[in-house]
Amino acid sequence: MQVTTVDRQHSSGKPPLLIIPAHNEAGNIGQVLREVRATGLALDCLVVDDRSSDDTATVAAQEGAQVLSLPNNLGYGGAVQAGFRYAVDRGYGIGVMMDADGQHSASCIPDLLRPVREGAADVALGSRFLGQMEYHTTFAKRLGMGIFSRIVSALTGQKITDPTSGFQVLNGDVMAFFATDNYPVDFPDADTILLLHYAGFRIAEVPVVMRERLSGVSMHSSWKPVYYVFKMFLAILIVLLRQTTHSNAVRRHAASPSRPETGESTPCA
Repeated sequence: MQVTTVDRQHSSGKPPLLIIPAHNEAGNIGQVLREVRATGLALDCLVVDDRSSDDTATVAAQEGAQVLSLPNNLGYGGAVQAGFRYAVDRGYGIGVMMDADGQHSASCIPDLLRPVREGAADVALGSRFLGQMEYHTTFAKRLGMGIFSRIVSALTGQKITDPTSGFQVLNGDVMAFFATDNYPVDFPDADTILLLHYAGFRIAEVPVVMRERLSGVSMHSSWKPVYYVFKMFLAILIVLLRQTTHSNAVRRHAASPSRPETGESTPCA
């Protein structure tokens, strides 16, 4: 995306990479990219087209974005991870995650960038509850977000108000961490925050504005919210089991007596 700005670039010499996963968002992606351009920020823009059946890739390219077209539909998490791998391979020091449906206000990107650029956090999460939510959601969704907020806050010891937010800024180390096998393929939310916490990354929440999607159908429509809740509980349990297993292994290793170095190999029994 060709944008003129006075905004400071990251020390890597590259501007932040805006990563927008998109699946059948031809009716929204153009307006989203124009809104980003209107901010005047220096951003390279990557739209990860998750095997759309409409003109998402064409519209994004016409608006000046780089388009990464996936050969298969990988789901939201798979598309985001593809964006991280793109960023790591090309040496980007900061990534900005933003949805393609218009829910995230591009005017909030500078606020999200600030704590990461200043070194105060490795990840900045955009919170609609600290900021402004310009739409009405169902009671069930609010209940689910509240439950996961309490779980994540309790496990991390840090107040996290919006663990389901996909509006984020991440530094290069976090993108490299998630470019491996550490990222879920469908709904990366509360479980990824726990992964970051246990990996030692610093997390900050920033107030943002979130709105109704411009058009189309949300990926959380129909029966998917029910699946999401069960899947997220299972994902959190798996993260906790992995962390417990790792901690126990570290304790066993620390408790085992060290063998003197004799310079001779020990034969197998």
